[in-house]
Amino acid sequence: MTITLEDIRKASELICGQVAHTPCSYSRKLSEMMGAEVILKFENLQFVGAFKERGALVKLLSLTPEQRQKGAIAMSAGNHAQAVAYQAQRLGILATIVMPHFTPNAKVERTRSFGAEVILHGEILDETFGLAQQIAQERQLCIVPPYDDEKIITGQGTIALEMLAAYPDLEVLVVPVGGGGLIAGNAIAAKSLNPNIKIVGVQTARFPSMLQALEGKPTTCGGSTIADGIAIKAPGKLTLPIVQKLVDKILLVDEGDIEESVRLLLELEKTVVEGAGAVGLAALLVHRQLFAGRKVGVILSGGNIDLLTLSSIIQRSLVRSGRLARLCVQIRDVPGALSQVTRCIGDVGGNIVELHHQRAFSSLPLQLTEVEFVLQTRGLQHLQQIIDTLIERGFQSSLKCGV
Repeated sequence: MTITLEDIRKASELICGQVAHTPCSYSRKLSEMMGAEVILKFENLQFVGAFKERGALVKLLSLTPEQRQKGAIAMSAGNHAQAVAYQAQRLGILATIVMPHFTPNAKVERTRSFGAEVILHGEILDETFGLAQQIAQERQLCIVPPYDDEKIITGQGTIALEMLAAYPDLEVLVVPVGGGGLIAGNAIAAKSLNPNIKIVGVQTARFPSMLQALEGKPTTCGGSTIADGIAIKAPGKLTLPIVQKLVDKILLVDEGDIEESVRLLLELEKTVVEGAGAVGLAALLVHRQLFAGRKVGVILSGGNIDLLTLSSIIQRSLVRSGRLARLCVQIRDVPGALSQVTRCIGDVGGNIVELHHQRAFSSLPLQLTEVEFVLQTRGLQHLQQIIDTLIERGFQSSLKCGV
């Protein structure tokens, strides 16, 4: 079967009212920042927090009555698991989800909350997938793949239909890339509607499997990444030829750029996006010259980010911008010296969050001590003003870690 625009249109009609028709809107702030007209598609606002519902539903709706009665099975550590479990519950289909042992407990429990049987198995995904195949064969269950399936690809392509219906003059569509299901479906839809539109895929530099496959290079992937949703070691057998034919460029982004994009979307757009969902904006940040002056659609593919991860991103961003700083100040170890320093910091508008005296672990003369402050400031310029003021008043000061 060759997937066509008509197939994707039928899929769109099929899932209408059963998945969210997510907002697709112009971002004034990001457009001004990027020098391009930026249109965001908020797939992070789906009920399970990601685009995966679309393909999962199309696949489940394609099952015969006999297949529905026997049930469906999927292997996933994240968004696909929740999407299959939720849509299967809606349709009255028993779902079995095999998840690796390293899956965060919050995702395991949410998947269970949709009525699925959750089986934890394997330290790596290959082991998990092996058990899923075994169970599928033993119980005669229908496997719902995460990306390498024509029904899945067709369902994901409905996003581009919605985007181009709202903004038919889009010049570029930027899509996160893991196994390739999302970009394959949307490339088919977008190129069919507008052959001149450019399709740009984005991967984390730590998992550039699609780019390496397109270049005919051996796959070298690995390491931890904030974009775990697209940390795929090999593209799909069905998706790769579609990407080869229809996608114009694959860009890579680093971890710091992804972090910054998550922060920007939170601060400017007031929306929470996971690492994999933010790589499209990261590409605009890093490769601004490629998008300058053009109307660019960016798919925010998901928003299921761990709260501790999000907290760390916010903290690290505050440090980079100078709004949170760790400052070391040398003072005489006498009564009243500390109050002089705190008064000095307060006089120029710094806010002290924490402070710690360092006496024993110090190479300073016995009459001196080092005090470590964690400060909130208005930014790098304000931070430098605080340091300059302390030095002017006789307190040797330095940043504990760089910004």
